[in-house]
Amino acid sequence: MAIDNGMSARDCLKGTGLSADQLNDATTEIEASDELRVARNVIAQLGDQPGLGIQAGLRYTLASAGILGFALLSSRTLRDAAAIGLRYIAASSAFVRLAIEEDGARARLLFDDDEIPEDARAFLVERDLTAVANVMPGLLGRDPHQISARLELRMPPARGSALAAVMPGWSVEFRQAHNALIFPRALLDEPLPQADQSTAEMCERQCRELVEQRRARHGVAAAVRSRLIHQPGRPPSMDAIANELHIDTRTLRRHLEREDTSYRVLLDEVRDTLAVEMLTTAGLTVAEVATRLGYAEPASFTHAFTRWRGMPPSEYRRQAAGG
Repeated sequence: MAIDNGMSARDCLKGTGLSADQLNDATTEIEASDELRVARNVIAQLGDQPGLGIQAGLRYTLASAGILGFALLSSRTLRDAAAIGLRYIAASSAFVRLAIEEDGARARLLFDDDEIPEDARAFLVERDLTAVANVMPGLLGRDPHQISARLELRMPPARGSALAAVMPGWSVEFRQAHNALIFPRALLDEPLPQADQSTAEMCERQCRELVEQRRARHGVAAAVRSRLIHQPGRPPSMDAIANELHIDTRTLRRHLEREDTSYRVLLDEVRDTLAVEMLTTAGLTVAEVATRLGYAEPASFTHAFTRWRGMPPSEYRRQAAGG
């Protein structure tokens, strides 16, 4: 997209350490920090113009998502596909945090952009929303114009009008409290045309292995993670861990940055891993898990878990039991 707008590959990849050849190598793993750097390079040279992210999003297909795309395509229903997508969001290129809410006859797919850096937020929200709209026809096997849907955007009309123009006949409302796609709840349970259980199970297994591989930690990050696991209810502070490792806090922070992580990311990983184990294997209640992980109240834990997994802990346990 950037090259079509006059940029060179070198300008796009400046500061990432990546080469153009690596982008054509299927084994290359692109970190979120690198993709964010590319987005910032594009914005710096072309300007943060409305519709630029749309141009990028229109290039996404289910095949772009690799094994995750095939897992979605072979799922039994849209609900199953959504569960897979939310569970393995780390295997995608999405910067928005996705979650599904159901209320009466309507369902809401939320696109939380609070964690996206402000300087690249509009561009990446445009890209991710457009990508979702672009893959839906292939997933559902039907014309999206036949779906009665509504898009709610936090953007003002001046920024969001370009996005509204590419939505497949859906109404768009601006200056809302969130970004969300509202659609009939019954759509979640419609069978998908290319459903295949054995393929879906194989693809999900590969997604799980990919995410687990990405979460494997080495070096300083492994040492920090190990200390956090031993005290999940009262996690040691970054200062305390630095003292244990006989380095100062700033040095610890730099080590973690070089390993493309942070204290907060590692703490979230540990809590997420333990929460899933406690909910699905140990059979603890949401309140019990919240207490054991050091949350002052269950609501705080529920909010955090929804951010990690795209759904509340009670819903995650229900789906895990059903699967």
